[in-house]
Amino acid sequence: ISGSPETGEASSGPTPAPRRADKPLPAICDPNHLLHRVVVLVFMCFLGFGSYFCFDNPASLQTQVIKDLDQNTAGFMQLYAWYSWPNVVLCFFGGFLLDRVFGIRLGTIIFSLFVCVGQVIFATGALVNRFWLCEVGRFVFGIGGESLAVAQNTYAVNWFKGKELNLVFGLQLSMARLGSTVNMNIMGWVYSKVADLVGSPGHFTLGISLMIAGVTCLFSLFCALVLGFLDKRAERILHKEEGKTGEVVKLTDVKDFPFPLWLIFIICVGYYVAIFPFIGLGQVFFIEKFNFSPAEARAVNSIVYIISAPASPVLGFLVDKTGRNVIWVLIAVVTTLAAHMMLAFTFWNPWIAMSVLGASYSLLACALWPMVAFVVPEHQLGTAYGFMQSIQNLGLALISMVAGTILDTRGYLLLEVFFCTCVCIALMAVVSLYFVDYLRGKRRTLHHALIFLPYFL
Repeated sequence: ISGSPETGEASSGPTPAPRRADKPLPAICDPNHLLHRVVVLVFMCFLGFGSYFCFDNPASLQTQVIKDLDQNTAGFMQLYAWYSWPNVVLCFFGGFLLDRVFGIRLGTIIFSLFVCVGQVIFATGALVNRFWLCEVGRFVFGIGGESLAVAQNTYAVNWFKGKELNLVFGLQLSMARLGSTVNMNIMGWVYSKVADLVGSPGHFTLGISLMIAGVTCLFSLFCALVLGFLDKRAERILHKEEGKTGEVVKLTDVKDFPFPLWLIFIICVGYYVAIFPFIGLGQVFFIEKFNFSPAEARAVNSIVYIISAPASPVLGFLVDKTGRNVIWVLIAVVTTLAAHMMLAFTFWNPWIAMSVLGASYSLLACALWPMVAFVVPEHQLGTAYGFMQSIQNLGLALISMVAGTILDTRGYLLLEVFFCTCVCIALMAVVSLYFVDYLRGKRRTLHHALIFLPYFL
């Protein structure tokens, strides 16, 4: 990534007038100073807050959405499917748009606008009781949501380096999970307050509640504008180039992907389709099976995000220090399967299973995604990660619809069995990956032994 603040590389723009030596910039205004970069980091962390807050608005208002918009569960899950559909394609082209078309600053603002506009359309669809308009809103929201995360990471790499990056990425992830957690626990309260003001619950109350949630997207847009200004100012002062994602996507690389990478793809899809659709449907599950109040159901449903916020940086450090990513992925998948089985076949306190699920989810994210870099050469990394995100979103879109249909026709028990089956597919892929890795290691050992054998004869 070219042009970090510390390198001071020259840009092609006009050279600014030299500052007078006797009037240095205050620390908070100096792009080279840590204090200024901390200010940038604050805006950087809040850049994705609105997107993550509004992503799970349907989950936090599951009962209200189904009732007020007169939908079944299959229709409700379309709200998540429509978010994922555009990202089946944009995962390949988001980095290209940021690097070659818009630039990181304008691109971040444009994707933030997509998030804001999508949320407004979604809320308007509820206001006028037109579910198809809600679906359009979620589609537009999805166009901006995933690409905004790419822009956020690009800003991080452009402003920080080395060991700082691990902390920065951890803080960004924690803030994202904080947005999801706050949404889960506050939107039900917002809906009830709006209902008190309006006079009764209904689609109009739902629409106003979603409009209020959209304020967080406006705040993230404000952060995008401030970041663009600060980055442009730093470019002028430090003579650096505008940051780039560094992603190089060539679809022809897909035919050269090794077998272990395809196993990683299967793990990714099989695992994540048992997490996000479950959270999307979790609120009513905890109300019906465990007789929780709506507030308690929202709280236990958000525990996955609550645990993920502080656990991800810690587990990431642990995986980095110990290695053995395949073993950590295996542990994460097995414990996730155990958590789903507890929820499906026991009446144990669901806080136990959801806490296990939260820790497992964090561990898998830390161990699985870096494994891509172990099995493909560096020039194929952009394509590999893009393809991995693409099939993940494809899987989420399809499984969201399937999960809704299963729940409508068969109930929560069969739905949990379905999620357990998805995790079992991921488990078989992990075990296969372990043996492939083991056999390749033995083959390498045998190869080296044969090379040195003549020296011992």
